[in-house]
Amino acid sequence: MKTDVVKLVIFRIGDDLFAAEVLAVDRVLRYTQPNPVPDVPRWIEGVLEHRGSVIPVVDLRRRIERPNLSIGAATRILVLNTSDGFVGAIADAVVEVAVVPATAMSAPPPLFKGLAADAVRGVAKVHDQLVVVLDVERVLTRADRVVIDEHAAASAGDRD
Repeated sequence: MKTDVVKLVIFRIGDDLFAAEVLAVDRVLRYTQPNPVPDVPRWIEGVLEHRGSVIPVVDLRRRIERPNLSIGAATRILVLNTSDGFVGAIADAVVEVAVVPATAMSAPPPLFKGLAADAVRGVAKVHDQLVVVLDVERVLTRADRVVIDEHAAASAGDRD
């Protein structure tokens, strides 16, 4: 098996292309409205059930500070497999699964600051286009997950 290639799930957010490594993507789901959770950051869309567990859903457009677009027929939720469990990530469309040489990937440029620098693993050249490769471990931090879990538990308790 060759290790000199990287397999990427390429997806679109607005007009920009992003990617996650194939092994980090558990599923790609058609968009369904997540259940809202009160008092969480505005980029948390809510929670969904996946494989018998409740998972947080991040609106990637808001997370990386892009303009909101309306939900369309091509909108998808990528279920990302992180060390802390599954996380849903809303993207405007999934474009393709691409196999690129490992040499086509480079570290993020130093101009990426703050949140962008935290969430970006690198930049890859795919079909003569630059694609920002996300670090799925940083899409939702442990601190973010604790806040969501606390508020989800509190709102479930309010419904009992």
